Amino acid sequence: MGPNERAVKTIFGRAERLAENLAVTEHLSAEEQERYAYPRVRVIPPGGPYFRMPWERVYKVSVATQTASIGFDPEDPAANQGGEVLEAVTKDQLNTGITGQIRYTVSEQNLYAYLFGVKNPVAHVMGFVHSILRERLANFEAPPREAQDSPEALIQNVSGISINDLRKNLRDINDHMEMECTPSAARYGITLNAALITGIDPPQEVESALAAINTAHNHVSSDISLAQASADQKIVQSRRAVEIETLKAQAEVEPLVQMAAQLRHLRQEGGLLAYLRNVRLGLYARARHVIQEADRG
Repeated sequence: MGPNERAVKTIFGRAERLAENLAVTEHLSAEEQERYAYPRVRVIPPGGPYFRMPWERVYKVSVATQTASIGFDPEDPAANQGGEVLEAVTKDQLNTGITGQIRYTVSEQNLYAYLFGVKNPVAHVMGFVHSILRERLANFEAPPREAQDSPEALIQNVSGISINDLRKNLRDINDHMEMECTPSAARYGITLNAALITGIDPPQEVESALAAINTAHNHVSSDISLAQASADQKIVQSRRAVEIETLKAQAEVEPLVQMAAQLRHLRQEGGLLAYLRNVRLGLYARARHVIQEADRG
């Protein structure tokens, strides 16, 4: 056997079984664990030499990682545009084409399910993946955006449709696919290593409309960003002008405050009258005319 091959031997049609339970059933529910209660069989590793009796039969499988298109159908290779594009309907009733790849390997821990439990395990797994993917696309909703009251969020909610949300959240869809396909090892003896969706394309007649919507959305978002930047700049300038005028007012008021403090101090010391007399004399010295009220007494 090659380094990527494993084998299971049957004696009079019965595979050699082990006492240990399967470790891959931990992701199944209680009902599924009862339904997919496959025994664990003895796996023959690569190497040898091995000998087989006439009443024994050896089943060889490859455990190397294999890659297939997301639309591959083992029972009908011509389906899904030759296995290249998988059709699915979105929540807004739009028929889309899904492109991508999946990587899978035969589970060495559950070779009984792969060899004897399912007639065509690869076909079962691909059908399982297709059903999960179509269900996810048909019920997909974009995660809630932050700051829903902002103009950008309002425009996103008006112009956003499910096809755009799907394209923006491909990573979340891929993660969901991997999580949902985890039980495939216990069900069909195949472990899904990765599901990579690379493209979601609507029909050609819808693509131009989506492009126009995206272009309009980009223009509106750009205008909103420019308006917001201009408003922020004006707010900063207004704050700066208020600070400057406040400093000017403080500069004009400060001498008066200091003078009031000095006059208060002179009044407490009893020298206010002398200060007023000196100030009056200074004014008289600079004045050309003095008008004095006559004594009416």
